[in-house]
Amino acid sequence: AKVIDYRELTKLLSTYIDTLPNYVKDDGRIHAHFVQSGTGTGRFSCEDPNLQNLPIKSERGQKIRDAFIAPKGKTLLSCDYAQIDLRAAAILSNDPHLVEIFEKGIDAHTGTASRMFGVKEDKVTADMRRKAKTINFGILYGMGINALKDGMKVEKKEAQEFYDQYRFTFSRLMEYMEEVKAHAFKEGYTVTLLGRKRRVPLLKSPLPFLRASGERIAINAPMQGTSADVLKLAILDVHEYLVKNNLTEKVKLILQIHDELVYELDADIAEKEKDNIVNIMKNVLSKRKLTTLPLEVSSAIGKNLHVI
Repeated sequence: AKVIDYRELTKLLSTYIDTLPNYVKDDGRIHAHFVQSGTGTGRFSCEDPNLQNLPIKSERGQKIRDAFIAPKGKTLLSCDYAQIDLRAAAILSNDPHLVEIFEKGIDAHTGTASRMFGVKEDKVTADMRRKAKTINFGILYGMGINALKDGMKVEKKEAQEFYDQYRFTFSRLMEYMEEVKAHAFKEGYTVTLLGRKRRVPLLKSPLPFLRASGERIAINAPMQGTSADVLKLAILDVHEYLVKNNLTEKVKLILQIHDELVYELDADIAEKEKDNIVNIMKNVLSKRKLTTLPLEVSSAIGKNLHVI
């Protein structure tokens, strides 16, 4: 226990506490670099320093986030797309069960568990939801039975039965993923909802384990890539709104973390602009007539990165 404790403390010290102050400029801020071509999925990467991996799970790690504060008279606004990869999967595959879950506004993992275990949503237990969450994300990332077994904390036989039931229940999603894989083998690339291509050269590898890795990338790329496209469209649409309403000096985008945008804005307009920004983010695809499926955005206002 003491060794693990020591490792956590030294990691926080060397990665954040000793390092981050060196990046502070004369204006008291850290200006990280966000790289558009930094990831295969299309999401931004962040470097010098990487502010996308600020710790959040441990109580000590969260204290690092306490250091990132809004200036006097300002506040921070976090807007985070909810279960965006699964929504992208529903949009791309048009799987009727997955579409129905999101159209009804049901939590995706609760809705999945309900259909997998044959119970009503209000009868889904925490353990059922946990298992459904494991397979929901596992399927998107090409997880095999052994990894699913470990993630669900069950025997291999039960994991196989659960996997087979998922394939039966969400059959259109599984068909779509096979179609994506076949297209990638034939054409050498995958395509997002917005038409952005990702080439997958590993599919041509003579080594089986590299080809298998290429298959997982191919299956996942349209969904994660669509999520990345949605986030960038949101950045553009919100900026357009800020320019149009002369708010660029009062509301500034300061950070992007995965599917979350963090804005710094005048405290006296925070509540009003929160609703406006969230509404814009929800409608980036419907505005372009790309889907009628709703996007959900959770939001929070606070004085530092920890409380949001």
